[in-house]
Amino acid sequence: MSPPLIKHLYTADPSAHVFNGRVYIYPSHDRETDIAFNDNGDQYDMADYHVFSTSSLDGPPYEDVVDHGVVLRTEDVPWVSKQLWAPDAAEKDGKYYLYFPARDKEGIFRIGVAVGDRPEGPFAADPEPIAGSFSIDPASFVDDDGQAYLYFGGLWGGQLQCYQDGHDKFDAKWQGPQEPAGAGKKALFPKAARLGADMRSFAGAVQDVVILAPETGEPIDADDHDRRFFEAAWMHKKDGMYYFSYSTGDTHYLVYATSDSPLGPFTYAGRILEPVLGWTTHHSIVEFKGRWWLFHHDCELSDGVSHLRNVKVKEIFYNKEGKITTEKPE
Repeated sequence: MSPPLIKHLYTADPSAHVFNGRVYIYPSHDRETDIAFNDNGDQYDMADYHVFSTSSLDGPPYEDVVDHGVVLRTEDVPWVSKQLWAPDAAEKDGKYYLYFPARDKEGIFRIGVAVGDRPEGPFAADPEPIAGSFSIDPASFVDDDGQAYLYFGGLWGGQLQCYQDGHDKFDAKWQGPQEPAGAGKKALFPKAARLGADMRSFAGAVQDVVILAPETGEPIDADDHDRRFFEAAWMHKKDGMYYFSYSTGDTHYLVYATSDSPLGPFTYAGRILEPVLGWTTHHSIVEFKGRWWLFHHDCELSDGVSHLRNVKVKEIFYNKEGKITTEKPE
């Protein structure tokens, strides 16, 4: 396993994109806290974002990684109360958009957007979250036709389970690790919405991203913790195929599903990464200089302290059937 890509501070949830010939990494920024670990995620008390970039992923050591400094803080966003969790970024027409989740003044997670003139920021946040947004882990994807999408959602502390009665109905009684369970119950779906031309609003309703079991063609069961969605949505496209990848949460896998449409339905296709040191698993996948790379995190720098993580990167490959593998095919 490779060493941490960034060592001078704790980073997690890396979203990687290639802009202007460099890889830009948009992670969350972990900080030390006395808050006890709980299933609501209160120990993940992040308060700002840094942006990093590099011109080379050959290593280690990763001597070319540049820390561009703090680009957005909690106090810069009028609607935010706390917890700047896993962000992502996108580019359109020379503007750069930073998407981020945070709790509003009522403690409900929403998704905000901030805009900058350069991929390394700084970013100026809109005064209100994206209308109709909820939960956590926004992941942007711009398709070949220019249409942009935002994928999101996370269980337990991410509050996705609080919307079981509708995407506009937050029910506080479902906060905490409460999911559908039992025979016949289907897993909760991640969410997606088309982004408007302004990249700062939804162009239409939020949709379910349905993930099917390949052996039945039916949605994955809630009790299938090895394959059901928990958090950390990511979308990438290769050779006309859409790859939706995500974390299974309490089973600690990174897995993926495939479709011929950016909105699915997707069919489960396999694992990308086995459990690592630490509780959470969150990632991104990007092509750079003709090779494909998996960015993820573990807790090596903190010797396993689950809320103090570090970003890592490793090369991944595709076999002739388009399956993702961590070993280079013959």
